[in-house]
Parts: sequence; C-alpha cells; structure tokens
Amino acid sequence: MKSKVKLGIAAACMAALSLPMAASAQDQADLITPIDKKLTFVFVPKVIHPWYDVVAEGAAFAAEEFKQRGIDIDVIWDQPPQADVVDQNQRIEANIGRHPDGLAIACLDRATNVQLMNEAVEAGINVVNFNSFCDDAFPFIGPKSSVQDGYDLGERLAEILGGKGKIAILSGSLTASDHVERIQGFKDALSKHPEMEIVFEQPDDDILEKAVELTENVLSAHPDLDGIFGSNASNPIGAARAVQNAGKAGQVHIVGMDDLPEAVDFVCSGVIDALKAQRQWDMGYWAVTYLVAMNENHTYPMFHDTGSRFLTKEDCK
Repeated sequence: MKSKVKLGIAAACMAALSLPMAASAQDQADLITPIDKKLTFVFVPKVIHPWYDVVAEGAAFAAEEFKQRGIDIDVIWDQPPQADVVDQNQRIEANIGRHPDGLAIACLDRATNVQLMNEAVEAGINVVNFNSFCDDAFPFIGPKSSVQDGYDLGERLAEILGGKGKIAILSGSLTASDHVERIQGFKDALSKHPEMEIVFEQPDDDILEKAVELTENVLSAHPDLDGIFGSNASNPIGAARAVQNAGKAGQVHIVGMDDLPEAVDFVCSGVIDALKAQRQWDMGYWAVTYLVAMNENHTYPMFHDTGSRFLTKEDCK
C-alpha cells in the first residue's frame, strides 16, 4: 500500500515538474515585439550646446546601425536655446502630446521634469533619462552622481597650487543636478585644504559669453586670483579665453569639465590645466539602443554609467 502511495506521489511530482520545463522550452525571441513601423525618438536636452552635438552623433550612429537591421528611426532634437526650465518643460509637454515612440530627457530641474516624465509614461510613451540624472524610476545613461568629478578636479587644483590660494567657481546652471553635484564635490575636496579660499561663485547659465564676462570681473576684483573651477562644458572655455586675454595664462590655473575642441586646445596650450571628460557619444548611442529595446519589449538596464576620465597636457603628445 505504501509503495503505491509513493509511486502516485512521484508521478504527480513528475507531472508538476514537466509544466515549467515545457514553458521554459519557449524561445525567448517569441517574447520580443516586432517593429514594423518607423520609430520616432525625441531628445530634449537642457540647452542648445556643442556638447549635445556629440550626443547627437552617437544617437545618429545607433540609428544607422538599426537601419541596417531593418528598423527605421527618426531622431529629433528639441532644444531650448537657453537653459530655461519653463522653456524645456513646455517642449517636453508638447512632445508628450505628439506621442513619439520614445523620449530622452536631460533634467534641468528634477522636480518639474520628473512630473512631466511620469505623465509621459502614463501616456504610454517610453522614457529614458541621459546626461543629468532625474530619478531612479527611469532608465539613466550617464554619471548618476557628478560629485566625484568635482572632487577629483578639486584635488587636482589643490595639488597644482600646493594646497593654498584664492579660487573662483563658475557654477553653471543652479537647477542642473550635475552642475550642483560637481560644485559639491569640488568644495568637499577644498575643505581638506584650509588655505584654499573661495572668493567668487556665480552661475553662468551654461552661456559661454557670460562665463567670459564673469571671469573678467573676478580677475579685476581679485588680481591675485590663483585658480578657477568650471562646472560645465562652457565655462572652462570662457575662463580660459578671459585668462589668456588678461595675459595670466599659467598664473591663474583652470580646471573644469568636458572635452569640447576649444577646451582641448586650451589644455594642449597650457591655459587649462585639467579637464574631466565625459562620454556623451555613448549617451546618445545607448539612449537610442535602450529606447528600441523598450519598443521591442526587450530587457534594458536602469543605470548605464558612461564614466569620465582626466584630460591633461600629457594627453596632447
């Protein structure tokens, strides 16, 4: 009697086990949604800027790769001419109404941007975040925290100046999380060097000409200035132009973000001491790639760290 019970239990167990085995035999390709139409992806960055031109190159490269696979993508850029929160939000809202197949947003103001991004998701639009981090609810491509970049540049400037001197900060856009975090990191580094004094800190709003003007002002107000930190891609160039025009190249040391061609030229000529270069081409490439994955019902990461690296005169050889 006991043996029959055991056999019955064994048979039932085998039958139960066969169910997930049958399910697992399904080809994962069957889970992918075929794309049989032209996709439209809209990128809404913080501002019209040469930095985003490199992001656009990466996005275009990815779109061309997908075209070879038979997936046609129209990549549209809707860029505010200035780093203006209201303008950017109006563009995001307008694009939600157009219902594209994907939205890629660089946050200029987290609170209001995230609210609109949630509205986009509720409307059935695929949303990714790039460049400037918004919220963990959205896939993000870029450096999730920019504190380390600012800290590294602060340490590099402290090393150059021997841990003492008067410092100016060009703070970019006060609502942009990456700019704010870099300044935080920079100040954290300087806090270890009590003889380094911040004598000037002003936003340039990501406008190169304003960065030039602010640097001219601080050089006039503090002729004994020793160093400048630029928190975005524009202001190291603006600072370098003003310092060079004042004949103070090599006297006022500059560190800052990113590797736009003019900034690299200033590094190679010795006007800028060091840059932390991001990988914005990768941001564009992977934003398009992940938006396609979302349209295919494929998997994608919630965080893709594209990283950054130092760029100094030694790299110009």
